Amino acid sequence: MDTITGVPLDAVPAWAVLQRHLFATIEDAWRLFSARYTGPGGGIVFPAVFTDRDGVDDLYEPFFNWPAFYLLGGSDEVLAAAKRHWAGVTAQLEAAGMLTGEYENGYDWFHQGESLLFFYGLCTADPADPAFGSRARRFAELYTDPANGNYDPEHNIIRSPHNGALGARPGLNDAVQPYSAALAEMERYGLPLEFVPGIERWADLAEPTAAQAMGEAMQRAAAGDVVVNLAATGVVTNRWLYDGDPASAAWVERYVGGWAERARANGGLVPDSVAPDGATGGLHDGRWFGGHYGWTWPHGLPSVGMATVVSGLNAALVSGDDGYLDMARQVLDTVLEHAVVASVAETPYSLKGGWAARLGAEIDQPALLVPHRYGRDGWFDFAPMPLELPTWLWWWSRSDEDRARLDRVRAGRPRLEPAVKAFRDKAEAGHESPWLDYLDGQLPDYPERALEMALGQVARRVALIESDDSDPATVHLHFWQRVNPVVTEVLTQLVSGAPQMLYNGGLPFTAVDYDDVERSRPGLPPDVAALVTGLGAGSIALKLVNTSATHTRRVAVRPSRLGRARLVGVRYGAETGLDYPGASTAYAAARGLVTDEHLSTAGDAIEVVLPPAHELRLELLTAPSTARARHRAATAAADPADPADQSDHTKESA
Repeated sequence: MDTITGVPLDAVPAWAVLQRHLFATIEDAWRLFSARYTGPGGGIVFPAVFTDRDGVDDLYEPFFNWPAFYLLGGSDEVLAAAKRHWAGVTAQLEAAGMLTGEYENGYDWFHQGESLLFFYGLCTADPADPAFGSRARRFAELYTDPANGNYDPEHNIIRSPHNGALGARPGLNDAVQPYSAALAEMERYGLPLEFVPGIERWADLAEPTAAQAMGEAMQRAAAGDVVVNLAATGVVTNRWLYDGDPASAAWVERYVGGWAERARANGGLVPDSVAPDGATGGLHDGRWFGGHYGWTWPHGLPSVGMATVVSGLNAALVSGDDGYLDMARQVLDTVLEHAVVASVAETPYSLKGGWAARLGAEIDQPALLVPHRYGRDGWFDFAPMPLELPTWLWWWSRSDEDRARLDRVRAGRPRLEPAVKAFRDKAEAGHESPWLDYLDGQLPDYPERALEMALGQVARRVALIESDDSDPATVHLHFWQRVNPVVTEVLTQLVSGAPQMLYNGGLPFTAVDYDDVERSRPGLPPDVAALVTGLGAGSIALKLVNTSATHTRRVAVRPSRLGRARLVGVRYGAETGLDYPGASTAYAAARGLVTDEHLSTAGDAIEVVLPPAHELRLELLTAPSTARARHRAATAAADPADPADQSDHTKESA
């Protein structure tokens, strides 16, 4: 591994000090959370009793980003705690009858994807752990091995909306449950099924016979495949990451390809359900909409869009073919074709509360609103497009097409003041826009603003914990998610050069990874801060700073371990003629000549030596990984345009 040494600093930058302070603050905060809310075995102090199939995700979600914090540079102790909490929660849920063989008995993939973020993170954080490696293979086989009852290879479908360790589960519950207007919190989502005879509006469900009829119809329709099952590709891709298993890759490609073929047959837009016999919309009189967690109910675009992006990324990773993202691109392009300009305040959007928190006073400003759902009366439920969807498409491909779509969505957003709003939801996302502005050179102080905000987020969560005197037996099941004090969105953006992971089942992709050379473990060494300043089609620009005045630090830097790209060279700033620290009689150290150097390397990483109060500005030059290179070579004759030859839409910020 080639080695580069940093150059001395005249002043330690504020962003680096704030970043290291954030690391230290989170270390104190997660220990407080563990001590307050978990028991000796690692499970949450909560009488885990469940009345239906819902709830598994809620006990894993409070820890979803703890492994990511470790990979960024968190302590060895946080990884050990995360493993203990995963084991404790898993045992707790097995005792409650919700898991079999450590895996969820069977539920929808909108929620399973949320449950598995914690597991995926642990697999990525410590791939040498044999217990998690064994689990990864066993969990994947629930879907790749038809004998486990989830996958139908003849029709290339997952057999039901609720699936898991017990195979394809019938219906939505073990017995029919009436769907009544008494479920007041669900009224904003409207009717779960629109074509049940005698039920035309929500108020009709107040009649017991109508509520029973809706429950029976929902139970019958919960069979065959639904589009959110595409997130199941995550559990198989996670297994593939261990050893490149070709059978796992083939399963991901075939399953995603099956949905892509249905989308092509539907004019390009992915439908949301497939009957057990393989017929699209077969349980909905042939309609392409109406499936469980589909285009009509309850969320539409956030769930359909998330599933297509997550699965498209997984298939692109295992195959090297970005064409698998076309299904997600068509989803976004279709809703953009029906966009309107209006304020969020005046739309009856079903999830308006979240946007009110994000926008604040700007909720009254005109914005580009896209329909999130489609029903018997056409497109409805207008709101801003979830920015994480076009952001991930561009982040992955760096293509002009994906960038143009992303810029259109960004241009249609209200201009926020301040640009970095102090909000946080359970996904710990939503600050993509100012981060992208920073990468474009339009918001140069984003690192400082964002880190200040993140410190405030931790402080508020700690205050909530310290002021909590509730009885664990009466606490809402979502409480622990709301007070999780580990914050990683900003650190992931700045340190790893990636958006926050996609919350409904996305794998923890990053642009750049680090290793602490002296401790032989992943993540930044103590005292070292990192800042990704530019993302190009074949380059990653970043800064490294050692904030310590007494300790030399050594850090290895590489493109992401998940195999997206490989390192082929490095450009960096070197200083010659330097006499540091100079004479004690001088008021300041004399500086040498800064030159741009280039190093070609065949290694997988570059080692950076940072003496006390030193920095290094460097640019990693990358090429497609082996799988992607093979795919491009195979398609070059058919398409002479090299997908890697795209203009760089980001620039390094000063």
